[in-house]
Amino acid sequence: MATSSVSFISAGCNRLPNCVHWGSNSIVAFGSENCVVQYSPMRNSAAGAIVNLLKGHKGRVHCVKWLECPSQTLKGDSEEEIASGAADNCVIVWRGRDGKFEPHTWLKGHSGPVTALDAIYIPSLDEGLPAKPHTLIVSASVDSTVKLWERQGGHDDFELIQTISFGSGFALDVALGLISDSIVPLIALGGDDSKVHLYVQNGKEFVRVQSLRGHEDWVRGLEFAIDDSGDLLLASCSQDCFIRLWRITKERAEESDNIKLKGNTFTIKRKDLEEETVVVTLETLLAGHEQWIYGVHWQSPIYSEKGERHQPMCLLSASMDKTMIIWALDPESGVWVDQVRVGEVGGNTLGLYGCQFSPDGNTILSHGYQGAFHVWTRDSAEALEGGDTWTPTVTVSGHFQSVQDIAWEPEGSFLLSVSTDQTTRLFAPWRQDGKEETWHEIARPQVHGYDMQCLAMIGRFKFVSGADEKVLRVFEAPVNFLDNFQRITKEKIDENTLEQTRQLIPEGASVPALGLSNKAIFAGESGIAPSDREIIHPSDQYTDIFFEPVSLTAPPTEEHLLQNTLWPETQKLYGHGYEIFSVASHPAGTLVASSCKASKPEHATIILWDIKTWRQVAELHSHTLTITQLAFSRSGKYLLSVSRDRTWSLFEEVEKKGANDPPYKRIAHTDKKTSIHSRIIWSCSWSHDDKYFATASRDKKIIVWGCHGDYKPSSSLDIGVPVTAVDFAPVASSNGSYIIAVGLESGLIFIYEWNAETPENWQKQSQNLLGHTMTVKRLRWRPILRQNQTVKKPSENILELASCSADCSLFIQKVILNQT
Repeated sequence: MATSSVSFISAGCNRLPNCVHWGSNSIVAFGSENCVVQYSPMRNSAAGAIVNLLKGHKGRVHCVKWLECPSQTLKGDSEEEIASGAADNCVIVWRGRDGKFEPHTWLKGHSGPVTALDAIYIPSLDEGLPAKPHTLIVSASVDSTVKLWERQGGHDDFELIQTISFGSGFALDVALGLISDSIVPLIALGGDDSKVHLYVQNGKEFVRVQSLRGHEDWVRGLEFAIDDSGDLLLASCSQDCFIRLWRITKERAEESDNIKLKGNTFTIKRKDLEEETVVVTLETLLAGHEQWIYGVHWQSPIYSEKGERHQPMCLLSASMDKTMIIWALDPESGVWVDQVRVGEVGGNTLGLYGCQFSPDGNTILSHGYQGAFHVWTRDSAEALEGGDTWTPTVTVSGHFQSVQDIAWEPEGSFLLSVSTDQTTRLFAPWRQDGKEETWHEIARPQVHGYDMQCLAMIGRFKFVSGADEKVLRVFEAPVNFLDNFQRITKEKIDENTLEQTRQLIPEGASVPALGLSNKAIFAGESGIAPSDREIIHPSDQYTDIFFEPVSLTAPPTEEHLLQNTLWPETQKLYGHGYEIFSVASHPAGTLVASSCKASKPEHATIILWDIKTWRQVAELHSHTLTITQLAFSRSGKYLLSVSRDRTWSLFEEVEKKGANDPPYKRIAHTDKKTSIHSRIIWSCSWSHDDKYFATASRDKKIIVWGCHGDYKPSSSLDIGVPVTAVDFAPVASSNGSYIIAVGLESGLIFIYEWNAETPENWQKQSQNLLGHTMTVKRLRWRPILRQNQTVKKPSENILELASCSADCSLFIQKVILNQT
């Protein structure tokens, strides 16, 4: 059996306010499509890495929350449970053991997507031996209800204890806190009525005791903290661009005569004790943001070695004005001030949805509209001395919508991906002396205005991509990328070649605000002030981002990716009548083949483009509906196409006798009678020796066809689930068998070993291969450049497989082949 390990996981964060939570165990949990992802910012020498994917939801994850450990006073304690709510109307409580989390409890009851939740452990008041705490979870949904779930100490199951109806309104955020030492839970609900509603437990039910007025728009974020005096502080933020801090404290006997605001008081009753009066007062109003504020977060309490607790008076806020602000209480004046302001400048990122402090308070994190994380850190030694210099640091990144296609650079140095989030991204290894190699996004060559669908590499540093438009676009790496690529990956590019092309290749690229094309910026132009730039086209008056070359030794931040890593567009290829759907390039880099969406035979054509002249050299006709995938054989002698019409066509390279003769002619195809597939054929792939090709279909079958003689099927395998991706490995196994990777509509990935001598005997080789949660869109083995195409030595039996999916994720996995 082949074994596997994950080298790299890329996933973007869902664009929702309550989707990220940084636990005291230093793990960030966030929602990515229908997964809960665990991200360790401190892993790999603070480079960060995604360490786990939690699969269980059937809809997009809207909110995530670590359950705080009940014994936080003990140094080193960490959370063991996560609660998440999603568009499948369900809340899942995940329980961890030895770093592995599994769904433990499903809380079902909402009739609409769950949009916000909070959870808290409530210590037991029973005397004697310490008892397990109760657990309370509050969830809000678009069904206009808030549901309360309780788990008794020592039990595993949650019980729905109450449903609070908001009528025609909604609770946009929820927060749970404990009133001082009374161990009485307090629920705060932020409504679309601009009020903060407080609920306190009275017997077995929670009753509303206050509706705090003041905000003038929807209340978007709430969070409690207990200060060193024992008072409960509630931070609320709103779309009115203001933050309000409310102090919730028990009424003291000597102050009872001075309390005049009766509307801001309520009573609580703890078991077997007298009633106590609680006073709610507005502590302060914080103004500093210029747009809607989506998130507020208190800095975590700090515990001394003796277990003494200290709550720093620091509050973090995130806004749609693209900034985060750290608010701090000045101990001398007692006034809250904006101590630090960080954020983005330029770009098309809109704003920030949420923010989090790290457990030690020396790192802050936000997530925004592009599904990206923004991380700033300060040196811990500097923090002790009162320093407040925050610098952006390396973090993880990924697509925030379906990843449609991927392609390896011909030598396997980097991986390109395209997505319906309208971006093309480049991932490569970051190699540091004496440290583990880690993969990161180091460039974003294309930021488009249409959903991306396909791409193909043309040589090492040039690619062609297709989107939901009729045009193919060709991009070439600029000089600034080549220089940074060498420094980050430690891979050398031939100096003579690099020097010769420095005068021809642009230094970078920028996108005019009113255009879709990446405009080349040559050496000398980047240093010109915007006011002195020559206006060639009217759109140049509104250039959104001007490229500035930067020398990098580490992966770039999100801001740099957006502004300074675009590749200039060198060609546009016109010819198709509908949206581009598939593209492939000749291994020798001489031709590009492309297809578009089609419902009639006249549009279901393959256009061949000469890379030297970028002119059409042929149109190949064979199909009647959309051609879903194209694949040149490893030698380039054959071109294979598969289609929605359930057939495949095989074209062979021929010697051109005339200038207008097509370079390929059809030599074989299937029709409705001879095609074994009964549904759309999604994918195809060639074996490393060009003797066989495989087709994968929605009819749940993989069929291997011989590329010789009568082109009949050599073998067929019924997977039992629609197959959406297939790829032959670039080498054979030690026994001469072919290695085939298979991706399914369910998200699973399998690796099979197939031998032509026993064609009906398919051996499943993968046992622990990480799978996606939604349809696998593409599989690509990393290229291996060597003459020996058979793995013989133990050191050569490791292959790497890249996969992408509709769940927004991209994986690279090492596969160790069986040597028996």
